[in-house]
Amino acid sequence: MPNMSPKKNPMPSQDPNVRNKNFLEVATGYTEEIAIDEAKRCLNCKNPKCMEGCPVHIRIPEFISKIAEGKFEEAYQIISCSSSLPAVCGRVCPQESQCEGKCIRGIRQESVGIGRLERFAADYHNAHCKEKPARPNSNGHKVAIIGSGPSGLTCAGDLAKLGYDVTIYEAFHLAGGVLVYGIPEFRLPKAIVQKEIDNLIALGVKIETNMVIGKVLTIDELMKEYGFEAVFVGSGAGLPKFMGIPGESLKGVFSANEILTRVNLMKAYKEDSTTPVKKNKAVAVVGGGNVAMDAARCALRLGAEKVYIVYRRGIEELPARKEEIEHAMEEGIIFKVLSNPIELIGDDTGTVCAMKCVEMELGEPDASGRRRPQVKPNSEFLLDVDCVIMSLGTNPNPLIKSTTPGLDTHSWGGIIVEDDASTSLQGVYAGGDAVTGAATVILAMGAGKTAAASIHEYLSNKQ
Repeated sequence: MPNMSPKKNPMPSQDPNVRNKNFLEVATGYTEEIAIDEAKRCLNCKNPKCMEGCPVHIRIPEFISKIAEGKFEEAYQIISCSSSLPAVCGRVCPQESQCEGKCIRGIRQESVGIGRLERFAADYHNAHCKEKPARPNSNGHKVAIIGSGPSGLTCAGDLAKLGYDVTIYEAFHLAGGVLVYGIPEFRLPKAIVQKEIDNLIALGVKIETNMVIGKVLTIDELMKEYGFEAVFVGSGAGLPKFMGIPGESLKGVFSANEILTRVNLMKAYKEDSTTPVKKNKAVAVVGGGNVAMDAARCALRLGAEKVYIVYRRGIEELPARKEEIEHAMEEGIIFKVLSNPIELIGDDTGTVCAMKCVEMELGEPDASGRRRPQVKPNSEFLLDVDCVIMSLGTNPNPLIKSTTPGLDTHSWGGIIVEDDASTSLQGVYAGGDAVTGAATVILAMGAGKTAAASIHEYLSNKQ
């Protein structure tokens, strides 16, 4: 019998007043019983709109049906046909605006918890299946992947399954890209990322860390001297943006990228960390996206007494996922919306001690369709803070462009690609944040899948 409950099963989670003091995963996941109950809410539509919202085209109704039948491993196998990172996607994808956003049940009720069910199936597989995936027979072709983030890992996985000899070149000392340096442990445990990477290694993917392409090697050298017939650039977007206001050079002012990298990749939250982050009394995070929520929630867990989100639009306009906003509020983050910094003020030691802001009000919609924030007259106020974290987005690092003659890019640094992910250079493809600027994990994965299919077609025709 279908479950006609209008609401999805809640996700079991740590108590907010407990989790805001630790880095353990916030959501603890569905039990088998809850997963089956939630799966039975799926109507098995003849024309499933949910699949239209999935950038990697997971066969959603099929895997949910298997969960409803208690066939959890079969559900996982269906997901893994389309996704190289199911345990990751089930945790960090914005399902509410993608697959779940198109769910028929969501028209008048709550949509089916597709993301929660995907996470359940992946976690069940990881807990119960100890076999590594079988390594395919080699087809004799070599492909290089620059960057081990979601687009690079997806492209590598799809190509490895087709028999390609794939090598990933990663600039950091640990593979995973934004999955390990950008997303906190309490949202995405790093052991889960490593499990997905281990599966790729079992398929034959080789990973070279501490390899900054553009410094150690160039794309030209990879192709001419190392014998790679195609290259995929998935180097992400790690160049932070700042506001350009007075005081941004003060001590205690950081980009969200730096803070999150030190916390997530370098484990600054541990007592024995060799790269600790100073404990602050009051932290202001400027921005309203998922990265801002992550930075604010990390600051709270590092011991700050007060943490503010400072955002120039209202609560309704916050671009972060609704779930992340709710979690931040539950944990005690203070939201100073309709506020915008105009100056950072320092003390006698050159350390930030206050943020001068102005109040904002929303006017007519701008080109993006959102109401344009305007300064409210005579509304200046001071916010006493000893740390400011700028979370205003990121652009691609210019290193790849500057060392790759003939590679066309936009004025802001993004690599220009065709619909098939090909660039202006033959045999060179690109995707993810290196093309779009900072975006979501699942969109980067979709770009990696597109590139893998295009590379396969290119090299197949080259034979």
